Amino acid sequence: MACQEYVHKNFSERDEKIIQIANAIIANYQAQGFQLTLRQLYYQFVSKDILPNNLKMYDLLGNIINNARLAGLVDWEAIVDRTRELRGKQFWNSPTEILKTAARSFSIDRWKNQEWRPEVFIEKDALLEVFEKICLKWDVSYFSCRGYTSQSEMWAAGQRILNRFRDTGQKTAILHFGDHDPSGIDMSRDIQDRLTMFCAEEEGCFEINRIALNMPQVKVYNCPPNPAKLSDSRSGAYVRTYGEMSWELDALDPSVLAGLVQEHVKDFIDDEIDWDEREKEQEEGRQKILKAVDEIEMSGPELKTISKSKPKRPKKKDVE
Repeated sequence: MACQEYVHKNFSERDEKIIQIANAIIANYQAQGFQLTLRQLYYQFVSKDILPNNLKMYDLLGNIINNARLAGLVDWEAIVDRTRELRGKQFWNSPTEILKTAARSFSIDRWKNQEWRPEVFIEKDALLEVFEKICLKWDVSYFSCRGYTSQSEMWAAGQRILNRFRDTGQKTAILHFGDHDPSGIDMSRDIQDRLTMFCAEEEGCFEINRIALNMPQVKVYNCPPNPAKLSDSRSGAYVRTYGEMSWELDALDPSVLAGLVQEHVKDFIDDEIDWDEREKEQEEGRQKILKAVDEIEMSGPELKTISKSKPKRPKKKDVE
């Protein structure tokens, strides 16, 4: 755990109990290979009836976790902000190091000869990391819509679907994951309507499947409700159908979301069409790259490796 104390703090008995519970939840998800956002952690408290579901309690938990991290009581790496990240160039210590990484990354398109190719559309950026591991496992492309998808990206999706269908006859299955609220429900309709417009030349080249969040899942997983946004122009029809409560996709356990992806992706796999053979071919390709690396390393020292010695700092000029 990456716990480090930067500020000494005293906590009330209530706050200490919340920190204890938070660490137990975090440990459970870390064991499954997941990191949590603050909102996902909060929904775990709400679903266990530890905290009521309102903005005041969300802010309270945020303040307690923030102070607990500063005090060295909560793992800094356990709570992530998926909307902000440092981007930059990747560096390597030697030529063979990049070749070994290339071997791990070498992939063959297992979907190439399948009738369908799924793509996962997710309403919000904050959940991308939850979907990443399971989508990579099944070689499925995934995409953050960031609410209503921009016209540019929707047109690009239409062109991708059309080209795929025209080149190979392969159809595309969009698996959509969104909030159960006035706009979140309507987003599935919007994707369907705009792709129908952009793909009108090739009828039947795609289908839309709203995988979550749906009312049966809300009931099965006891998702904590939020008041529907009545200011949303789409709230009238929503309230008439579902009532005045809404539910966020974040309320579903990350393992449940991953399971839903796997369950529905597997529905589009025809095992009789060389799925396992292509996986075997992929592993053979990786081994060929690693064998080439071994031959390079055995042939003698590499042309140049990056020095591991610490760079010298420039001397500061004396201040007169």
